[in-house]
Amino acid sequence: MTYSPPILDIADFIADPVDSADFPLHKLRYWNDRWASAIGLDTLSAEERVAHFGRFEPLPNNLERPLALRYHGHQFGTYNPQLGDGRGFLFAQLRDDNSRLLDLGTKGSGQTPWSRQGDGRLTLKGAVREILAANYLEALGVNTSKPFAVVETGEQLARNDEPSPTRSAVLTRLSHSHIRFGSFQRLAYLEQDKELARLVDYVVANFHPDADDDDVARKAVNMLSAISSATGHMIGQWMAAGFVHGVMNTDNFNITGETFDFGPWRFLPVSDPNFTAAYFDQQGLYRFGRQPLQGGWALQQLASALLPLATAEALATGLKPYERAYQESFVAHTHALLGLEPLKDMQADTEFLQAFYAWMTNSGASWPHTFFDWFGGRDSETRAAASPQAPLYSEETFAPVRESLFLRNPVCPERLNHAYFKGPAPVSLLIEEVEAVWDPIANSDDWSALQAKLNHIEQARLAYDWA
Repeated sequence: MTYSPPILDIADFIADPVDSADFPLHKLRYWNDRWASAIGLDTLSAEERVAHFGRFEPLPNNLERPLALRYHGHQFGTYNPQLGDGRGFLFAQLRDDNSRLLDLGTKGSGQTPWSRQGDGRLTLKGAVREILAANYLEALGVNTSKPFAVVETGEQLARNDEPSPTRSAVLTRLSHSHIRFGSFQRLAYLEQDKELARLVDYVVANFHPDADDDDVARKAVNMLSAISSATGHMIGQWMAAGFVHGVMNTDNFNITGETFDFGPWRFLPVSDPNFTAAYFDQQGLYRFGRQPLQGGWALQQLASALLPLATAEALATGLKPYERAYQESFVAHTHALLGLEPLKDMQADTEFLQAFYAWMTNSGASWPHTFFDWFGGRDSETRAAASPQAPLYSEETFAPVRESLFLRNPVCPERLNHAYFKGPAPVSLLIEEVEAVWDPIANSDDWSALQAKLNHIEQARLAYDWA
């Protein structure tokens, strides 16, 4: 039976067929074995991997040509109708071993009709940064796109934010959906109401089937409600993981609540609500502490784009799940990263988070070390006492936090016997660590530091055992 990718149902108005750039070199630098197995691509030979993910020869029974998606978006609060996949495309759609539809999209695959003045390329360092960030987010239990393949392409690129010329690569990422909030915004802007309704049909059928309804308006509102919940869940996870996305433009949100389109991301070294990842975010619009507010604002723009299909009053109800989903996710994921069961009293659990994060902010404690030291709560007291941060835990200000930690029962205490938690320090991904991974690659083509970091990240993922 021939497989017909569902995106073809709407490709006539949401995408443009394109071709990959013809690169002078195709050297496979990264391959995600675990996820290749999940989508049935684990049997590809080394030559086939390069053919499909370096030259982008079509996968069997899939898209005959890649599709560059069209979208608009708010960038730092200003609406931009000149967007679209300018250096990437949707290469293929497959299903995982649970029959869930997944998209394989690229970054750095060449120019498209939406490239504007860009060269359509990606630096190798940018690809390495995404490999690290996405794997680390997955290890921390955060909903994220997955780096699937990276092929070095042999071109020399000029960039303002990297020493140039610099090496080039093409990245393929795996995500649940390539559809962005900006995809809806574009159709509303162009007053293409019939196509807007078709996009809602596509999203509901393939990603949010519980939102289905015979009435177009109710379906749009139900879809918005599902997207609001998924987005709130994702941002709650960001805040617990200390992740700063950096560029929360509406074209960088997708309809399944996955972290993607990594830009100048950072992980917090210490708790700082005003930490800003992007050097060009002069006003701190996307600073760490403002991320929950910005997520809600982006959803409001999505709701506005759906006004041709439903009333403002009805759409307002579709936004309501966001705040609750965010709060519940933030509470649940903070506890999960501490290996503790919530008390299931939202007020008490929220007050614990307020005290915990306030102490982290005021004390200047290391974000990754604090979670690592106290994973398991009272079961980790001896280990915390041996931590480099032990003097902070002895201060009087930590006493109420310790008391709240000890009130909560450890989840799966046997996890503390895992080699990761027996180790001397947590895996972390601070900016200086990223540079330490990149330097040997840049200077001597030595990839061992990257592999060592990925091994430590994978050890953490297995220790947390999110499944």
